[in-house]
Amino acid sequence: MKKVLAIILCLSLVFAFAACGKDAKKSDAKKTESQTDVATTAVKTVKDGKLIMATNASFPPYEYHEGGKIIGIDAEIAGEIAKKLGLELVIEDMEFASIISAVQADSVDFGMAGMTVNEDRLKEVDFSISYANGVQAIIVKEDSPITTVDDLFAEGAAYKVGVQLGTTGDIYSVDDFGEDLVTQYTTGNEAVVALLGGDIDCVIIDNEPAKAYVANNKGLKVLDTAYADEDYAICIKKGNTALKDAVDVALEELIADGTVAKIVAKYIK
Repeated sequence: MKKVLAIILCLSLVFAFAACGKDAKKSDAKKTESQTDVATTAVKTVKDGKLIMATNASFPPYEYHEGGKIIGIDAEIAGEIAKKLGLELVIEDMEFASIISAVQADSVDFGMAGMTVNEDRLKEVDFSISYANGVQAIIVKEDSPITTVDDLFAEGAAYKVGVQLGTTGDIYSVDDFGEDLVTQYTTGNEAVVALLGGDIDCVIIDNEPAKAYVANNKGLKVLDTAYADEDYAICIKKGNTALKDAVDVALEELIADGTVAKIVAKYIK
C-alpha cells in the first residue's frame, strides 16, 4: 500500500512539473509575441488607425515612384513597422527639406527618407535606432579633373558643388567649401541635370541614388572614394517617446529576424 501511494505521489509531481513547464513556455511565447504590443500601448498617431510617413520619393532605391506607387527600401520597412503596430501605412511625398517641419507640426507621424542622424537634426527631432548605413558619394563627368575626394579640398581648388537642399550632402559641403561654391537644388535629379549642363563640377549625394543617376545618364561616373559615411534612421517628433519606443522595438525585431536585410538585398544587389 505504501509503495502504491509513493508511486501515485511521484506521478502527481511529474504531471505537476510538466504542467508548470508548459505554462512557462506559454508565458515565454506570450512575452515574445507581445513585445511590440506592449510598446505600442500608449502610441497615438496623427490619424487613428494610420501611420503617416513623410518622405521625398526621388531617392532610389530608398523611395521612388513606380506604377503609381511609392516603393523602395524605406517604404517596405515602414510597411513592416506599420504591420507590427497594427496600423495602416500612409506615405506622403514632399520636398526633403520639409520633412522635419512636417514632423514637428504633427502633420505626419514620422519621416523616413534615407535620413542621416547628425547633431543639427538631433536638436530638432528624435531618431529611432539605425536601420541602414549610407555613403555620401560624388558624381562627376567622366572626363572631370576631379578624380578623388581629396581634389575638392586641394589648395586653390574652387569646384562648384551641387547638392539636394536639406540633405547631409548640403550641410557638409556648405561647411567644407562655403556657400559661394555650393548650389542647392530641390531634387537630386535637378542637380544631375545641372552637372550635365556644365553649371556645376560635381554632385554630392547618397551612394545608391548616385549609382542610379549614373546608370541613367551617359557620361557620368561615381568616384571610388566616399565623401562621408552615415547611419540612416527614422525621425520622430521630440518628446514623442511612445512612438519612438514602439518604432525601435519593431525595428529591432525586423532586424533580428532578417526582414530588413532581405528588403535591402531586394533593392541593392
